[in-house]
Amino acid sequence: MFDKNTYIERRHRLQAQLGSGLILLMGNQESPMNFPDNAYHFRQDSQFLYFFGLDSPGLAGLIDVDEQKTAIYGDELTMDHIVWMGPQPTLAERARRVGVGETTPYGELEGRLREALNQGRTVHFLPPYRADNQIRLSQWMDIPINAVKSRASEALIRAVVSLVSIKSPEEVAEMEKAVNITRAMHLAAMRRARPGILEAELAGIAEGIALAANGQLAYPAILTVNGQTLHNHYHGNTLKEGQLVLGDFGAETSTHYAGDITRTFPVNKTFNTRQKEIYQIVLDTEVACIKALRPGIRYKDVHLSAARMITEGLKALGIMKGDTEESVQAGAHALFFPHGLGHMLGMDVHDMENLGEDYVGYAGELERSTQFGLKSLRLARTLKPGFVLTVEPGIYFIPELMDQWQEQRKHWEFINYEKAQQYRNFSGVRIEDNVLITEAGHQVLGKPIPKTIQDVEAERQA
Repeated sequence: MFDKNTYIERRHRLQAQLGSGLILLMGNQESPMNFPDNAYHFRQDSQFLYFFGLDSPGLAGLIDVDEQKTAIYGDELTMDHIVWMGPQPTLAERARRVGVGETTPYGELEGRLREALNQGRTVHFLPPYRADNQIRLSQWMDIPINAVKSRASEALIRAVVSLVSIKSPEEVAEMEKAVNITRAMHLAAMRRARPGILEAELAGIAEGIALAANGQLAYPAILTVNGQTLHNHYHGNTLKEGQLVLGDFGAETSTHYAGDITRTFPVNKTFNTRQKEIYQIVLDTEVACIKALRPGIRYKDVHLSAARMITEGLKALGIMKGDTEESVQAGAHALFFPHGLGHMLGMDVHDMENLGEDYVGYAGELERSTQFGLKSLRLARTLKPGFVLTVEPGIYFIPELMDQWQEQRKHWEFINYEKAQQYRNFSGVRIEDNVLITEAGHQVLGKPIPKTIQDVEAERQA
């Protein structure tokens, strides 16, 4: 939690952007695993955290812009709660820590909203991503349940995106902390990997480091010898000689800011020749893309530059062919690079994705492409100082996709399928870092994490 003045200032800026009406920011409830008292690890809503800072279930914040009043709705703990959970600060005490002087029982929120609606006032709310909050909004606001998300306030969405996108120095410090914890996680996985060990053991070691730092995983860990599967959360494989391990995981700090780092390393102590060739293309691309980052450029242009570099690299190996610019325009590179170059990062690993990627990553500047690969670009807009984003190019050999495209003779003029099929058991390589856009250019967050071939091999032999 930050100083209370941070939250007061954030709410004032939000009110200034909206101008009138009521702003409802709903916190999350406990989510039972298999019975009500056995819940999943609680994760507060990130927008509620940003403006109200309280990290416990059963809360909502209501800001009356016209009357300049702010209240937190929630219930005080009973003696039964204290018996099971121990003594806790009162809700009123906690609210004062974030600059809110009024607390009201949660059950009175519905009546307050209905009163405002009956007066013809606007109640701004964000699109819910949890079913229980969607049901509550439907009941409180008399909106058909299937229409709740579409009735969310676009003005509030745009205001939140504009504020949250720019990270303050105190937020950047938390994200540096997250990346440095993530660094320790990756180094441990690199050093402990060996033939015969389960992916699950390495994943457990990495998660343990996050927990030991009073944090948790920012998202389910990807740690796999099947790196060609982009979001592979299965950890049941045994590492074998000659394989690559792709680790895409990050820590979330106690204040809920995330790190998101990817490294790829050999199960052997060194890369073989083919692995080095593909890895170096990805590394050169990542380094060049980071170097290009500065305010005023569109991230879509950096993504397309990555696509050109990957195409050129694969042409040098005989896997692709033809004119590079025509190939990228046609989307042929997406057989090997089928995702976007990166995304915004903050309290959510895909920052504010619940509000809609087009608001966060496109902001009305560009229309999202429908082309395979390019349509998965989450961030395309012009970069501004204070943005924190990921840079994560990759090359993947997905046998099923290669077979489908070859059968369809897709982009035959740009892809040497005979050569590409020689890599069908290669898996994939991705390298990812987290970068702050500054007034002068950019800053890679955290202490350096080995990524050159020489440095990765040195860690494998440590």
